[in-house]
Amino acid sequence: MFRVGVVDAGFGMNILLDECVPWPLRRRLAGHTCATPQQRGWRGIQNGDLIRLAEGEFDLFITADQNIRYQQNLASRRIPILELSTNDVHRLEAATTLIQTAVAAMRPGDFRILEIP
Repeated sequence: MFRVGVVDAGFGMNILLDECVPWPLRRRLAGHTCATPQQRGWRGIQNGDLIRLAEGEFDLFITADQNIRYQQNLASRRIPILELSTNDVHRLEAATTLIQTAVAAMRPGDFRILEIP
């Protein structure tokens, strides 16, 4: 069941953090459930297959892969994808509010690039 938008009703999202996203970011996404491909047994699965798997179980896919938009046909995807401009953990932690706001705004099929200062 796709639950994007239920954050407004006080429920968190089920978020898949790509392998290139630092795991400590999950602490900045309080109220949401975060998992990694490694935790799901999906280590090393290529982006297209990973996104297909994620669509069945997750509400949002967060990546720092700057090439995903060029390598994948994202137009047919229902799962929203948030691409972070960096995977530097210090910059991500400093941008917590920006990331939380972007996560809350994501809707089915969205693809958004979030520039992290």
